[in-house]
Amino acid sequence: MAENDGTIKSDKVAANGADNEPQIGLLIQYVKDLSVENPNSPASFNWDQQPHVDVQVNIQVHNVSDEVTEVEMILTTKASCDDGVLYAVELSYAGLFGIRNVSDEQAHPFLFGEAPRLIFPFARRVISDATRDAGFPPLTLEPIDFNMLYMQQRAQADELAKEQPAGEA
Repeated sequence: MAENDGTIKSDKVAANGADNEPQIGLLIQYVKDLSVENPNSPASFNWDQQPHVDVQVNIQVHNVSDEVTEVEMILTTKASCDDGVLYAVELSYAGLFGIRNVSDEQAHPFLFGEAPRLIFPFARRVISDATRDAGFPPLTLEPIDFNMLYMQQRAQADELAKEQPAGEA
């Protein structure tokens, strides 16, 4: 919109030229750590039992700087049967997200819900390749609705906070 003094101002840029528009973007993603164990090979290749596969997911958030945050997804998978452990894979997969002009209250659901959703397909591929390279059928993890899990955990935390008497920490 034109001002009387002939200058043009945008709603997205402040009068001093500062960009005040909220911005979030994935800068880079990477394997931070990968461990693959095949402890009972080659005997485990001949076991004919259907394995039980346990998958654990943990999300951690680390501030790198004022505008960069690392979202780390730790996936731990273990396949075992009565005869023992077939394989164990632990993957730490991370993404660096640039965040500018976003309040902590707005960033929190993104960092624990949406950011893991964005990097999960790539971590899933690493797990699949690792189990295949260990000599087993590729483990294809089911999609996870991180946003729904985030909302459920927030609701549980709010409920616990209501139950806790005032003054207790």
